[in-house]
Amino acid sequence: MWRELGTTTLAARAATLDDCHINRDGTIARRVRRKTFGQAALQIVAADVSMSLDNVLAVAGAAREHPIVLVFGLLLSITLMGVAANWVARLLQKQRWIAYIGLAIIFYVACEMIYRGAHELKPIINMASTLLE
Repeated sequence: MWRELGTTTLAARAATLDDCHINRDGTIARRVRRKTFGQAALQIVAADVSMSLDNVLAVAGAAREHPIVLVFGLLLSITLMGVAANWVARLLQKQRWIAYIGLAIIFYVACEMIYRGAHELKPIINMASTLLE
């Protein structure tokens, strides 16, 4: 009982300090530098760009040379990210195997894009190597 009271007082004390965290054992952790607004905004922008790039590459790889499929896939991706993001996050939290299937699909599409891209670039690289000789 006394331990919980001590933890509560430490928690209350840490709550009054903006830059402190509480360890698992209830003690106050070292002071942490707070992020500025610019740092937080940059981190959010970087996360958004990386997720958007991931979606664009996955849809572009799956669509191949079908622009209608590409446009539909991108519109569906944007809609799902905006409208159903919370639902998808909860579903992935409960059913983790869905995330592994998605990861496998993205890995397959990425490998296929690399393979096809290498074959498409082979004549250009051969031509460039003959020009350098």
